[in-house]
Amino acid sequence: MITIEHLAKQYGTKAVVEDVNLTIERNSIAVIVGTSGSGKSTLLRMINRLIEPSAGRVLIEGADTREEPAHLLRRRIGYAIQGHGLFPHRTVEENIATVPRLLKWPAARIAARVRELLEVFQLEPATYAHAFPHQLSGGQQQRVGVARALAAEPAVLLMDEPFGALDPIIRAKAQEDLLAIQRRYGTTIVLVTHDMDEAFRLGDRVAVMSNGRVLQFDTPAALLAHPADPLVTRMTGQTDRALRLLSLTTAGEIAAPGAVPGPTVSAAASLRDVLSELLWRGAEAASVTREDGTPCGHVSVAALLRHGRSP
Repeated sequence: MITIEHLAKQYGTKAVVEDVNLTIERNSIAVIVGTSGSGKSTLLRMINRLIEPSAGRVLIEGADTREEPAHLLRRRIGYAIQGHGLFPHRTVEENIATVPRLLKWPAARIAARVRELLEVFQLEPATYAHAFPHQLSGGQQQRVGVARALAAEPAVLLMDEPFGALDPIIRAKAQEDLLAIQRRYGTTIVLVTHDMDEAFRLGDRVAVMSNGRVLQFDTPAALLAHPADPLVTRMTGQTDRALRLLSLTTAGEIAAPGAVPGPTVSAAASLRDVLSELLWRGAEAASVTREDGTPCGHVSVAALLRHGRSP
């Protein structure tokens, strides 16, 4: 668990972050979203003391982060940034092994961890371990950057606009990979983005910031249905709130018993995508199947419309 208490950062007379209080649950993804200059990146960097707070404190599992040297704190907190930040003169293997080597892990343990992460990120070790960053695509470089951040098995991973430089298709895949990795390792992730769709897709809870303050920290559904501030309303989108609500739930979560004639959709598909498919096909309902092809029920247009209304 990460507890942020009355955290503030001031440069001269300018307050960049003001009196922020957040509790981020263990094994969850918290997303900080806001416009440029809202203080979101500064807030993130105060968690691992890349920026020292002017006031307040950060507790990780109850321990005040000020009680240990900053460089040691950062070695146990993963950190991934936009543009990956890989060392260009080091191989993929050497990049991933950076922090474990600083922690003086045995060579065999480092090698096993590097291989595990390459396989998890679908990078064949025989092909990619000895490649250099310039030999990789942008998406591959980003995966290596996240693998490096996870290499020392951190309980906490901080991510600052990690997918901002990727094209939409690669970005969507990177988001899927991150969710899969988080489920696999149970890492507590704090991620900064300016993209509300990305925040809703990834975050268990989302903090909306403006002018250094957190306006609301809540679930995506609560932000949409019960915005606490006019800016939250504008950022979450007044014109497409129903579609965004549908994007938060999968077909498998609401499937009713029994199959129906017509199209078939994946249980993992969002209700937004299912509605789009049904409208395109002119169908009133679709059967839902799991990843292995087994049926798990059906969804109807009427059910989708009910889930697109304010709770």
